Amino acid sequence: MDLSTGLPTFLITLREGVEAALVVGIVLAFLKKAHRSHLNIWVYTGVGVGIVTSALLGFLLNGVVTVLEATYPQYTGIIEPTYEGVFCILAIAMLSWMLIWMTRQARLMKAQVEGVLTEALQQEKGVGWGVFSLILVAVVREGLETVLFITGSFRNGLAASLGALAGVFVAAGIGVLLFKLGVKINIRLFFQVMGVLLILIVSGLVMTAWKRIDQTMTALVLANPDATGLCFYSEQFAPVHSCILGPLVWDGTKLLPEKEFPGILFKSLFGYREYIYLVQAVSYIVFLISVGGLYLRSLNSTPPQTSNKIPIPQK
Repeated sequence: MDLSTGLPTFLITLREGVEAALVVGIVLAFLKKAHRSHLNIWVYTGVGVGIVTSALLGFLLNGVVTVLEATYPQYTGIIEPTYEGVFCILAIAMLSWMLIWMTRQARLMKAQVEGVLTEALQQEKGVGWGVFSLILVAVVREGLETVLFITGSFRNGLAASLGALAGVFVAAGIGVLLFKLGVKINIRLFFQVMGVLLILIVSGLVMTAWKRIDQTMTALVLANPDATGLCFYSEQFAPVHSCILGPLVWDGTKLLPEKEFPGILFKSLFGYREYIYLVQAVSYIVFLISVGGLYLRSLNSTPPQTSNKIPIPQK
């Protein structure tokens, strides 16, 4: 088992898990100040249901492709790369949006969560369900992003699943350190470092997505010779060629092979490939500059000012 494939999922679940842990910690602290600690059971239930829901979603997504491959075994070479390519694209979109949007909103998180809680506690009925739904949405949102990443990149990897579990446990540990033991951690620096790593990981996912699309197109042409026009670029006599990715611009088989250290680490973390084609290279650079630039600007953005301090409703 290649444990290096668990590193990206560990980092992503760690980052997403800490964000969810912050929401949970803010809610627990608010309920304590409001003398409503008896509602804590709704918080813990929301966390548990959110984790189970995310896991079930992952099993469901994997089950869909398993059924399709069993039903249409002749199209396995088309179904699997198409499936993984689609979820790579979804993971890229969601992780990029989350990273940029949440970075801009991070300094307002506490006020926003407390605002929702204040409204919930002022209701005479359904207070517990209001707290439960707040936690459930926070956990499932982070879990969905992780599930999409794992599904798109490491559908059959046990190490990736173990990495995800390790990330959840470490994130929970950080939450305990912050809110139970009062340990001071520079959360802003943590998220900034994790954000840079996440940008690099998602940039690598861009190259992986193109590779899966190329594999799908190649499989379609092999299954249907009449569709040869789909491969608008194909050097038939080259030892290594692509269908739609253009000419080979990097051959690292001797300098940095992807199955040997450190290439295997770069492949797992940042999507490195020993064969890189023109379309992949250009897409990687464009994504890294555009989304990376938006992320760096979001670090310096000034959030809108919140109004007066939110009153804590007393029982």
